[in-house]
Amino acid sequence: MKNLLLLSNSRMPDRGYLEHAVDAIRETLGDAKKVVLIPFASVTIVWDSTAKNVRLGLQVLRDEGVEITAIHHFKDPIAALAECDAIMVNGGNTFNLLHHLRRKELIVPLRNEILKGKPYVGWSAGSGICAPTIRTSNDMPIIDPAGLDSLGVINFQLNAHYTNAVPEGWMGETRDQRLAEFLHINPTMPVFGLPEGDWLRVKGTPLGDEITLHGPFPGKWFRAGQEPAEVASGSLLA
Repeated sequence: MKNLLLLSNSRMPDRGYLEHAVDAIRETLGDAKKVVLIPFASVTIVWDSTAKNVRLGLQVLRDEGVEITAIHHFKDPIAALAECDAIMVNGGNTFNLLHHLRRKELIVPLRNEILKGKPYVGWSAGSGICAPTIRTSNDMPIIDPAGLDSLGVINFQLNAHYTNAVPEGWMGETRDQRLAEFLHINPTMPVFGLPEGDWLRVKGTPLGDEITLHGPFPGKWFRAGQEPAEVASGSLLA
């Protein structure tokens, strides 16, 4: 039974790193104490600093006995995924994240642990990697990940940090227009726009996944041939 928390972002105005999501993270982790962090999305921040930031942001959970260790400190990262109680994947550049997961042959082991029901907490790139592909990332393709297929543990695309805001004088494409381009090429694959401050809670059931939108803002479904459809917070997506 899947047990995922997919956050759009890690920070909110005037709040600390992951502060807005501590309760949701605690609920997702349940009794899990040994957490492996996959920091590969970080590019200009060294992975140890990323891990330090996560531990500081989740100090309240550490006080409750949660131990967070970055995966690059394990001699056998595949064994680390199998033996830990839960997995976290931070944000950054989605292409870099997928590159390192593929290079280290971790995509299949990571997907298998998620499908077994191991708690998974991701934010930004760490959420987007759960979709079938990373084709709806906002990130610049700074590195070739040798393919865009990702974990595919949810059956739709995600667009984290979703907004269709247009700065004054902007003459480029809006986010909605970019997603419409994706749907024109990929008409059978819906996309969910996940605004900052929101998250998806994915719980496996005998009848399939139960996916609920949480947070202060409505999300948005994008489907080929249809107008974008707003989804109220608290709604079931599936």
